[in-house]
Amino acid sequence: MHHRQLPMDEILLRPIAAGIGVAILAGPLGCFVVWRRMAYFGATLSHAALLGVALGLMFKLNLHVGVLFVSLGVAALLVVLQRVEDLASDTILGILSHAALALGLVVLSFMDDVRVDLFGYLFGDILAVTSADLIWIFLGGALCLGILLWIWPALLAITLHADLARVEGIAVERTRVLFLLLISLVIALAMQVVGVLLMVSLLIIPAAAAQRLTTTPESMAVLASIGGVAAVYGGLMASLHWDTPAGPSIVVISALLFAVAHLSRPASR
Repeated sequence: MHHRQLPMDEILLRPIAAGIGVAILAGPLGCFVVWRRMAYFGATLSHAALLGVALGLMFKLNLHVGVLFVSLGVAALLVVLQRVEDLASDTILGILSHAALALGLVVLSFMDDVRVDLFGYLFGDILAVTSADLIWIFLGGALCLGILLWIWPALLAITLHADLARVEGIAVERTRVLFLLLISLVIALAMQVVGVLLMVSLLIIPAAAAQRLTTTPESMAVLASIGGVAAVYGGLMASLHWDTPAGPSIVVISALLFAVAHLSRPASR
């Protein structure tokens, strides 16, 4: 039948568009995750996203909305716990991460009437991206990029020296809250592309690779986005040719790009 002979570019058009949209956004945002040493925080939000999926299914909400609200809730809870509890940040993050992931799995186990593709949510199902997903990714991504450009100077200032930025009149707390909002948004956007467990890798690995090859924040952000786009395209091609899962394939390609960047040049600051 003719519909089985669709050209490769037609089959992959929506997945490639979705992956590019997420990669462009994850690049500059991931740079701040790397600079601010927030990889574990990103991983915590990724794990919590499964609870958002479970609650979205339970209350019949858009799953992206469910993930966004739970991610924001976990971020807010982290801020509160850091202020009132005498615990290290990584300890609090570890507790929140695994508690949210386990609670999400428990909630899903109670929903016998809902058939859940758990593998798809955990590791992504980019080949199943719909037109509605694309609209969500590109509209949400445009909003995120707009906010990021707006707070870029302030975010850079507090990343370099928070106390000095506060003295200069920069709204440090507001900027931090907006940054947490952006990370929550990008995780909600990217759930379909690489899945909740692999999302943090798309934030961190291209940015870490770009850090080896650039000397300015802006060039690092651009190169991180380019690296993310290359990883998405390469991962999808690998998935097509070797019949491997698309989300993990994207992450493997990004890791290979990091290895090449790491070997090609010593670290620059």
